[in-house]
Amino acid sequence: MPRALRGDRSSGAPACAGAFCCPGVPHGASSGIDGKQRTLGGPISVEPRVNDQIRSREVRLVGPEGEQVGIVPLERALQLAADVDLDLVEVAPMARPPVCKLMDFGKFKYESALKAREARRNQQQTVIKEMKLRPKIDPHDYATKKGHVMRFLKAGDKVKVTIMFRGREQSRPELGYRLLRRLEEEIAELGYVEAAPKQDGRNMIMVLAPHRATKAAALAASGKDGGREDEADVAGDVAAEPAGTVGE
Repeated sequence: MPRALRGDRSSGAPACAGAFCCPGVPHGASSGIDGKQRTLGGPISVEPRVNDQIRSREVRLVGPEGEQVGIVPLERALQLAADVDLDLVEVAPMARPPVCKLMDFGKFKYESALKAREARRNQQQTVIKEMKLRPKIDPHDYATKKGHVMRFLKAGDKVKVTIMFRGREQSRPELGYRLLRRLEEEIAELGYVEAAPKQDGRNMIMVLAPHRATKAAALAASGKDGGREDEADVAGDVAAEPAGTVGE
């Protein structure tokens, strides 16, 4: 009888013959005493291989300034890295042979984390706020809601302005149209009409967007406020590693 099909003489249990023997246990998993399945192996690393972690016999070596050294044995590449007190980092593992570069890996991780934080902070995330008005709104309420719209635009957000008609007001859409045009004129320094007023059932909708200068100023202000905190957070991370609505 093949050894794979022989029983475990010490325990009296039959040996596993593969996936056809244990269809309930997926490939790469084992079943414990309690019957729960456990996946073999640890988590997959997303960081590049460094120094002794590199497994290829030969590598295409790139110098610290980007110069092409050529294809060299792994032992030679590790020796060159040690001579200049740098790390050998596998930057293109899928190439044949893999491409490795001489660099300070700790400094590289820190600068990469800083760039990622900066990219996320500068990413233009479109946020649309909503402001609801009535065609016969009180002057004080109108001033308050206009202030909210101006605050949203100054923060770099778009604003969806909705005029809500009720009852007989639906027969006079010009009241809502005039109110939207008035709002457009009074916030012209901060934004412009991205979507002209249009009737949508019982409502009339207009979308306002901030000018580029307004949005850039908001982005710069948020960058100044969070710059030092982001840098401190990045340093800690590297060291530790081995749409709203305003109603009526």
